[in-house]
Formats: sequence, C-alpha cells, structure tokens
Amino acid sequence: MMDTTKYQAFADQQFGGLADLELLITAFTHRSYLNEHKDSAKGHNERLEFLGDAVLELVVTEHLYNNFEEPEGILTNWRSALVRTESISAAADREGFEPLLRLSRGEKRGSERARQQILANCYEAVVGALYIDKGYEAVKDYIDRTLLPTLKEILQSGTWLDPKSKLQELVQSRDGFTPVYKVMQEDGPDHDKMFIVGVYVNDVFMGKGEGPSKQAAQVTAAAEALKTYTKEK
Repeated sequence: MMDTTKYQAFADQQFGGLADLELLITAFTHRSYLNEHKDSAKGHNERLEFLGDAVLELVVTEHLYNNFEEPEGILTNWRSALVRTESISAAADREGFEPLLRLSRGEKRGSERARQQILANCYEAVVGALYIDKGYEAVKDYIDRTLLPTLKEILQSGTWLDPKSKLQELVQSRDGFTPVYKVMQEDGPDHDKMFIVGVYVNDVFMGKGEGPSKQAAQVTAAAEALKTYTKEK
C-alpha cells in the first residue's frame, strides 16, 4: 500500500482537504508511471488534464472579462499568455508539485522542456480534480491565488504580445504579403518532439525558431523575423 501522507498534507494545505484523495493522486500520476507500476497505479492524469484545461480557460476568461475593458483580441492574447505551458508550469513549481509527481524512471531524467510540460499538464489535472471534488468556486479561488497574480508581470513585460500576429500585421501593411511558415526539421520521440520552423516573406527567409510543437516553433520564428524585418525596413 502506498504512503499517501504527502498527498494528504498537500490537500490539507492547499484546499482544506479533499473528499476523494485518490483523485489528487491520479492528478499527479503521469502515463509513464503506469508502465512500471501496473499492479499498484489505478490510472493516469490525462482525463483530468482534459477537464482541467477547460475549467482553467473558463476561470481565466471570466476574470479578464470582469476586470478589463479591452477588446476581444487583446483579452485573448492575455489569456493565452496566462494559460501557456511556461506560465502554468511555473505556478506548479511555486506550489511544490514536483516532489509529488509520479513518473517513470525515464521521465525523471527528461529534459527541462519535458519537465515544464509535465508540470503544466499536472497543474491542469489538479484543477480538474479540484473541480470534481469541491466545485467551481474552490477552483476559482485556487487559480486566483496561484496563477492570476502573474498577469501583472505579463502585462508589464509585454510577453502577452503574439509575435505571429504582430509579424503578419506588419508585413501585410508594408508589403501586402502574408508570412509563410515551413517545418525545416523535426526530431525526437513523440513525447519529447522538437520542431525547427522557418518563416518566409515573399519566398525570402526571414528567420527560424524551435519549440516542442509546430505552433511554438512558429511563434519563436516570428519573433526572430520581427527583428530582421524591422532592421531591414
């Protein structure tokens, strides 16, 4: 029988306890853990992550709608910055998630990028578990406390700006073209992919970027292209 003491302590400290502690334990269980603990592990966190992702987006959307008057496009970018992997993995790190993660030996030795993704997925799974156990208001309070305070820093630093949208707007207004993104390289296993994407304007290479998904690599490529495009113009 597994020792649930640390999960109980986490639940008590973070949520004032939970009716179903097994939900929380599942939220911290990565799919890879089941491969090495088929007899003792009851399930992994992907379904809870699916639920938590939707709940997280709703809470953040409601907060932005109720507290700001900006147009839809800007609020959408702010929301994206709040719920992206880097933001929610940092929140999970601050809240002490890592010692509670149930991972295979291989995943424990993974890259920093893979670690961030696992923490972000776990945060969403914990949100899902909390929603099932204690309801929407409890989830809202938790996200208000652990994630939403970072919005001020995001707005001050300007990291909410979407480089792809900014590049497209700039290129179309100046030259009448739309940037085109092409995958230049794809490496790594399915659970730890790395993409390198190039961005072109009127068939002219403007920059490249890399990331764990095509979308992430496109954003990095757009940021690099903006530097080049601004200098040239």
